[in-house]
Amino acid sequence: MHFNQLLRERYSIRDYKTQKVSKALLMEVLEAGRMAPSAANKQPWSFILVSRDETLNKLKEVYDREWFKNVPQIIVVCGNHKESWKRSFDGKDHCDIDIAIAVDHMTIRASELGLGTCWVCHFNPEMVKEQMQLPEGIEPIALLPIGYPLVNKPPLKNRKSINSIVFEEKYGQQLVK
Repeated sequence: MHFNQLLRERYSIRDYKTQKVSKALLMEVLEAGRMAPSAANKQPWSFILVSRDETLNKLKEVYDREWFKNVPQIIVVCGNHKESWKRSFDGKDHCDIDIAIAVDHMTIRASELGLGTCWVCHFNPEMVKEQMQLPEGIEPIALLPIGYPLVNKPPLKNRKSINSIVFEEKYGQQLVK
């Protein structure tokens, strides 16, 4: 699939087939995350693949949505704030930014492989830490359900106009085409 088409057609999937994704395809998705750029190449991420039903069922308790109870597999995306790059001027921590880039790479690669994903950031982090036995300093930042979409029909995307988000030379100055 052409990259621009992929960007236009990728969307959050909330209905999955029960079929598990093969380890080979999951490794393709995880490799896309591994290859993502990060600030100062710190790569402050780790990914936990959750496929076993026993572990999945416990993890599904951290986000109380009906659709989430039916996801076949989940990638728990974690960040290490001790490893991440901090901007010297104000100390801004780029861990969350780096994680977002890695997850975006994974969602796009998954879509290219015919898989569906959905970013989940609204979950109980303390429960995830406990269930995944995360060591001190490792933060669960996102959950990435992954599987085969039950239906794969991209909706029309509602996006702001280019003129409302792109400015020229300074904020608020209309872009001259």
